[in-house]
Amino acid sequence: MNEKQKAAAGLLHNPDTDMQMLSERLRCKNLCHRYNKTEPSNLAKRYLLIKKIVGSTKKMFWIEQTFYCDYGYNIHLGEAFYSNHNLVILDCAKVTFGDHVMIGPNCGFYCAGHPLDSKRRNALLEYAKPITVGNNVWIGGNVVVLPGVTIGNDVVIGAGSVVTHDIPSGVVAVGNPCKVLRPITPEDETRTVF
Repeated sequence: MNEKQKAAAGLLHNPDTDMQMLSERLRCKNLCHRYNKTEPSNLAKRYLLIKKIVGSTKKMFWIEQTFYCDYGYNIHLGEAFYSNHNLVILDCAKVTFGDHVMIGPNCGFYCAGHPLDSKRRNALLEYAKPITVGNNVWIGGNVVVLPGVTIGNDVVIGAGSVVTHDIPSGVVAVGNPCKVLRPITPEDETRTVF
């Protein structure tokens, strides 16, 4: 089993010893560099570059500059996806966003993790676990989502949260570690802050 196959299986692997993985990362990082250096007003070029970077999109999506990711092809954007500035996705595993997802500035989605013991960590081993974000999700600024997390549908993640575990549908969740604060209720249709 090569390193890319190990990564896909969620096993410990060293992505720096696999020439295919290294080549794919460099291709993606070059495209991200081009995207981030494109004039903000050149909307058509930005749109086309994102379509070259990520694995799939629906018709409507937008990612503000700057944007960084590792491979790109593991990222799947739903309809009406929007991310504010400074989005980082370490997509060494699949990262799937549902429809109508809004992401605040300075957010990170990190599929990569490292062993706790220093011997394996110093051997540059890592693992990759997928991240899934449901439909109708709003993620506030400065949120970090860690490997293996699933966020349900109709969820609000409060700014500054660190999402370490799955979040069920229909809730507001906040904190470090991120925990369910309360369900979203009919009264929230008229409320602007929680």
